[in-house]
Amino acid sequence: MFKKLFIYILFSFSLTQLSSANFDVKARTAILLDYHSGEILFEKDADRKIFPASMTKIMTAIIAFDLIKNGEISLNDKFIVSENAWRLSESGYSSMFIMVGDQISVENLLKGIIISSGNDACVALAEGIAGTEDEFAILMTEKAKEIGMENTNFTNSSGINSPDNLSTVRDIMIMSKYLIRNYPDFYKYFKEKKFTWDRTGGDPITQGNRNPLLYKNLGADGIKTGYLSYEKYSLASSIERKGRRLIAVGSGFNSKNSRSRESTKLLTYGLTNYDLVQITKAKEPFYKVNVWMGNENFVESYTKENIYKTIKKAKKRLLKVSVNYEGPVEAPIKKDEKIATLKVVYDDELVGEYDLLASKEIKKINFLSRLFKSINYLIWGDV
Repeated sequence: MFKKLFIYILFSFSLTQLSSANFDVKARTAILLDYHSGEILFEKDADRKIFPASMTKIMTAIIAFDLIKNGEISLNDKFIVSENAWRLSESGYSSMFIMVGDQISVENLLKGIIISSGNDACVALAEGIAGTEDEFAILMTEKAKEIGMENTNFTNSSGINSPDNLSTVRDIMIMSKYLIRNYPDFYKYFKEKKFTWDRTGGDPITQGNRNPLLYKNLGADGIKTGYLSYEKYSLASSIERKGRRLIAVGSGFNSKNSRSRESTKLLTYGLTNYDLVQITKAKEPFYKVNVWMGNENFVESYTKENIYKTIKKAKKRLLKVSVNYEGPVEAPIKKDEKIATLKVVYDDELVGEYDLLASKEIKKINFLSRLFKSINYLIWGDV
């Protein structure tokens, strides 16, 4: 047996790198994620505690999506609006403008939350699901911990003023990624630019989505704005362009214009300074591994998941991939058995190591065939 090492360079060319040495955004705290590779492209005080304001509503929607997925509620279920929920529409907050006693479908409440940013809709949904908003906030915090939001505590469903409704831009990014990955069909609500509510006691009211990036030619399709007088302006945003997705979260923008301008700047930085490289496609043949004493001489290997790396445009030539295994691998080989290791090196540093699995079963040849093959190998070195 011997160690087989196969190395190839994914890119052998260089591009002119755009200057990014002093890149910054005018926000108190910010983060930028390349969605597919999971790599952070920029961060600024990303673990600083913030009041997430209406970005809280992302989790409110996630709780509902979870319950719909599990069959515990449906989009057509209707919840009755309490006086507690209605009062928020009368208090100067962002509202869907619901009335006491209204019976509103889950789908309309979700649209009122996601598109119109209605605080009243948040309370109506929370009470319909959990009985009280306090109980619903417990569900929100539990879900936050479950998905890795280690520095988040929710105390209400809307994000309105509460000293203990706290998070970080890193946690908001984690929550946004969870939303997009697990609920792509429901995520489409977040790019809708307007919602018309046929309200009780008045003409239908149409409100536009508050996300300013939806109205720019960026490819933005979400996610949620926020504002509190202390925290100032915030935005969790995402764009998808040519199969690549970026998620940016910023808080502490000084104005609406600054929120829009600096968020655009952050996303554009990720697009123009980095490229996304797909190394493998999940469960698709990647590399043929030599087989010893099998009914076939080779077996295709694959990775369970897509493997991506984000690389600075001027340095893609430094990305190298190797397949390592003690081989040829002796039969029998079970389907999905680990048979090799894929290593990804960038600028001489190991940045990823992944299992390569057998795409099918390889059976061991019979005794006479094994004997003949062993003699052949001893004489000719032919495996």
